[in-house]
Amino acid sequence: MKNKVLVVAVHPDDETLGCGGTLLKHKANGDKIHWLICTTLNKKHSYYRNRDKEISKVSKLFSFDSVHSLLLETAKVDQHSMVELVEKMSKVINKVKPNIIYLPFKEDIHTDHKKIFQASYSCTKSFRFPFIKKIYMMEILSETEFAPSIKKNSFTPNTFVDISKYLNKKIKIMKIYKSEINKHPSPRSEKSIRALATFRGSTSGCKFAESFMLLKEIT
Repeated sequence: MKNKVLVVAVHPDDETLGCGGTLLKHKANGDKIHWLICTTLNKKHSYYRNRDKEISKVSKLFSFDSVHSLLLETAKVDQHSMVELVEKMSKVINKVKPNIIYLPFKEDIHTDHKKIFQASYSCTKSFRFPFIKKIYMMEILSETEFAPSIKKNSFTPNTFVDISKYLNKKIKIMKIYKSEINKHPSPRSEKSIRALATFRGSTSGCKFAESFMLLKEIT
């Protein structure tokens, strides 16, 4: 049976940084992949139109089967109630009905990430969303590694995906986000992306990998 995959990207580019190689692998395996973008720039922002063009290009390169947006303003997610966020999120999840879902790490340093994790995880209760069978948290450079270095807040991966065939395309897609990709030592540099993939690969016995925390699996 083929999978229906939903990635919850708090900001456009989180999907590529967190699980870009894995999404490309899902697609190559015949799975359906869906993209939920939670935030958007204010329409008055000078980069607003460019970002829309970037999203369109990224969507085509991934060959997403559907793209959804909550249209929450970037860096202002905490101005919305949890009830409102859960309602918006649940509408998309019920429409897509994914059996695999990728979420931001619950301790990511960005407030938007924390709030979206809380809202999206509330939409994974098995008695309300019985189609969801696997829930993962992603590792997103420039967010996840800045969580406090104490045990309860640390990203501790227990699932690794070999993306050796897909790393170059992941980086190609990431470079579409011209305002986000930077030179080393920025965590959002090509060198940093390759370094993390190399490290996670060496941990799991392959050339390049992405890592995740599996929160739940129902078989």
